[in-house]
Amino acid sequence: MLLFHRDLGGTGPPLVILHGMLGSSRNWQTAGRDLAARFHVLALDLRNHGSSPHASEMDYSAMVADVIAWLDAHGFGKVSLMGHSMGGKVAMLLACRFPERVERLIVVDIAPKKYGSGSHRDEFAAMNELDVGTLASRAAAEAGFEKNVPDWTMRKFLATNLERTAEGRWRWMINLPVLSHVLSTLEDDPLKADDRFDGEALFVLGGKSRYVAAADHAAILRHFPSARIETIANSGHNPHMETREEFVNLLLSRLP
Repeated sequence: MLLFHRDLGGTGPPLVILHGMLGSSRNWQTAGRDLAARFHVLALDLRNHGSSPHASEMDYSAMVADVIAWLDAHGFGKVSLMGHSMGGKVAMLLACRFPERVERLIVVDIAPKKYGSGSHRDEFAAMNELDVGTLASRAAAEAGFEKNVPDWTMRKFLATNLERTAEGRWRWMINLPVLSHVLSTLEDDPLKADDRFDGEALFVLGGKSRYVAAADHAAILRHFPSARIETIANSGHNPHMETREEFVNLLLSRLP
């Protein structure tokens, strides 16, 4: 499977970005272009997301294989690799299994652990209950999410996964049936006990996010012994959007 990507510019060493669950490369366009001051930035759509192909198989090993195939197809031997949330899990697993392909690892607000079944369940319920066949607008979709998703920013985020067809109807860009079916797999920890990446690693956390607790730092350092852990106090789970300027400045100051 050859993944879709956006080239966000820059002439420096390659930085490949992997988005989170229900996201896409579009979420990284602004921060990615900021980072192009230092790197050649390329943001990928993972399988079953964005403009990349759909497939019935959806687990972390398959997503790692997709990224390796993309690197090979585009002639990249070794890259800086950054992943957010689910994409961070893909990036961690790839770094541990293929360390020769990773110059440095950047993980954004996710830890190597199993996440509870409560994460994303309300959002998936809202999307599956939406009748896209009768949908009049993206705003109508956001209104339809209200019962399950009280946060208006999350409702807007979910609606970004809708696109209008040539016939004027709405459809999901994501592979919603497959993602719904494998949600528990994606919530799991992709790493085995002996997975380890000894290279340069930076973990950037949101101070207002509940995704990474202080108790998770030990697991991070066990798998990534050279990791530096930085927290952006005023950010939630999406520092590349919520506190973009601080996030970009942090990366540019911490990375050589």
